[in-house]
Amino acid sequence: MTRHIPDGVIARSDAGRPYIRWVALMWFLAAALLVSALWATASGRYQVPFAKVIAILAARLVDVTPTWTPTDAIVVETVRLPRVLMAVVAGAGLALCGAVLQGLFRNPLVGPQTIGVSSGAALGGVVAILFVGFGGYVYVGAFAGAALALLAVLAIHRSDSISPVLTLVLAGVVVSAFCAALVGLATYLADPETKLSDIVFWLLGSFGSATWQNLALISICTGVAAVILLGMRWRINVLSLGDEEARTLGVHPARDRLILLAATCLAISAQVAVSGTIGWVGLIIPNLARTLVGADHRRLLPASALMGAIFLVVADTLARALTAAEIPVGIVTAIVGTPVFAVLLRRNATSRAT
Repeated sequence: MTRHIPDGVIARSDAGRPYIRWVALMWFLAAALLVSALWATASGRYQVPFAKVIAILAARLVDVTPTWTPTDAIVVETVRLPRVLMAVVAGAGLALCGAVLQGLFRNPLVGPQTIGVSSGAALGGVVAILFVGFGGYVYVGAFAGAALALLAVLAIHRSDSISPVLTLVLAGVVVSAFCAALVGLATYLADPETKLSDIVFWLLGSFGSATWQNLALISICTGVAAVILLGMRWRINVLSLGDEEARTLGVHPARDRLILLAATCLAISAQVAVSGTIGWVGLIIPNLARTLVGADHRRLLPASALMGAIFLVVADTLARALTAAEIPVGIVTAIVGTPVFAVLLRRNATSRAT
């Protein structure tokens, strides 16, 4: 005699398995992020043993008998810890923004550079370095450039109401190309003895100027943006279906799209302001995360943030540890990101063909 099991029970049982796998993956990524951050803090030209790093950090919370030298403490707490934490925040913010933009534009090839915000922030920062030099004006210039680039994209977008998503992408490409041309002009006009090397190194991306003040700036801006983006993750799912479907579900596409673009602009401009232009993180990490957790942004966004943080921490550690002279982290992300993205692109093309 066989026992009949209702279909609803099986459905509910199977529905919980992806969630359990996602929770397990999130715990694994969180543990991997912690290990990679501790490894990055211990690694460099001046080696600090892993156990001493943990002891130095634990001494801030509990009473620990010192087994380290004052130099070890300075290297860990003053030099490396803010840099590692900045890489964590920047990587999480870039990957989170990339996942949001790909869902918003319904295109896995979209990244933070596509909407022109990164190029606008880079232009603003370069102009500030060219006329004033490094300092607080670079932050102001980066934020102003990103905001103006976003306003330009939105102004072009208003001229066409037939295909809003396509128009936004094309407007971003136009604005990004224009900003890149102006950055090239500013680089050409820069004094090769006093300004040019600073501009070029800043444009390639680096966390070499990491301080607790810079960490506070990027953490506040990225935190505010993350609260908005994660809070609207269900709306991103709806917007990815198309404007008509979104309206039928009670979502206001134009308003929500503007809020999401403004939040991504805030996070991206903060990253560019403190560490220069760092590419590929917001493009390849969401695609990798999508292969693991699927296209549901309620799960994709947190996974992308953790994976982006891990990726940028590892990339920055390699950038400063591989050679005696520090390599700009933007070069490392490009070297790693290009072949990874080529493999993902090839895999997607093959799966669609079959």
